[in-house]
Amino acid sequence: MTFRGAALSLLTIAAASLAPAGALTAGPIAAPPAAEAFRLGGLKLFTLRDARYEAANDGRTFGVDAGPAAVAALLSKSGLPTDHIDLSVDALLVIVPGHVALIDTGLGPKAHGGLIASLKAAGFVPAEVTDLLITHSHGDHIGGLLDTAGAAAFPKATVRLSAKEWAWIQTQASSAGLVAAIGPKVKTFEPGVPILPGITPVALGGHTPGHVGYEIVSNGARLLDIGDSAHSSIVSLARPEWTMGFDNDPVAGKSSRRDTLAMLAKTHELVFAPHFPFPGVGRIEASGEGYAWKAGLK
Repeated sequence: MTFRGAALSLLTIAAASLAPAGALTAGPIAAPPAAEAFRLGGLKLFTLRDARYEAANDGRTFGVDAGPAAVAALLSKSGLPTDHIDLSVDALLVIVPGHVALIDTGLGPKAHGGLIASLKAAGFVPAEVTDLLITHSHGDHIGGLLDTAGAAAFPKATVRLSAKEWAWIQTQASSAGLVAAIGPKVKTFEPGVPILPGITPVALGGHTPGHVGYEIVSNGARLLDIGDSAHSSIVSLARPEWTMGFDNDPVAGKSSRRDTLAMLAKTHELVFAPHFPFPGVGRIEASGEGYAWKAGLK
């Protein structure tokens, strides 16, 4: 979640409020730490809570081409407030042979992120994390790469991004400090090639130039971390064709979102969606003209 077309540096996350320019939002909100464990085949995973985020229903983010009234109607139908969209900000910890892998790092301590406390609740400390798998370079996914002093928050971890996303980050002047801090730790990849045992990045275009999800497979069980392919478990699923203001390329974002949701409704595989209600694990189901979220492992 961030203003269209730019990755926020850690120096500007709090001030920029992680929204399209001029958007009126409540922004990031602190949330109690939480870690929820579950199993996928032979692997152990944890959903880690980082924070909450409120996006105003102002026509700038959700349903840009539909308008606030149409968004409000969907929210009202689900018994939710109609003036804003409440999102979680969460991360996924995956324990695979020889690796403790964290997918995304949340907002960071300068923007109310509580990921480190949730990591500790799961029984780990930052120095035990070996790999940071980044879906994309928006502030609510890379904010936690650095601590409050600007040093690497996970001192022993390799930072893994798609080659296209890393190239894009380096063109953003606002990210110069981040690039300098994490550059020596970065290892890029091309989507479609496994990068850790049982974990393969999947290209999910449109949100940012190098946005990816991560397919995790163990003993025949599958889970896809969809990154920011969908933000709201209500609006993004019911109307995937609506323009999302957070997408760098709105047209490609729509296409990718529709294709990804259609595939997941067909395969019925587990999904981790970092902005859906915590713990963000469930399945996508066809529903009317769109889709619906079925939370839980069953």
